[in-house]
Amino acid sequence: MSIVYMCRHCGHKIGELDLQVVDYSMLGIDQLTSDERRRMVHYEEDGNIRIDAICDDCQSALKEHPRYHELDFFIQ
Repeated sequence: MSIVYMCRHCGHKIGELDLQVVDYSMLGIDQLTSDERRRMVHYEEDGNIRIDAICDDCQSALKEHPRYHELDFFIQ
């Protein structure tokens, strides 16, 4: 099983972990609220888990342009 981290803004693959057993506390998923978990953690049909995060480039853009936080998508 793979855990794939994807940028929720630009779709860039941030990283991937290949694990036989998932320890949610090791990944920090247990620290998320149920709403955050619903929005960020997606269980794929192939058994993989996709976690929506923010890549460094998009984080820099958000820092430089704080009004982008108001938008659902700022990469076009």
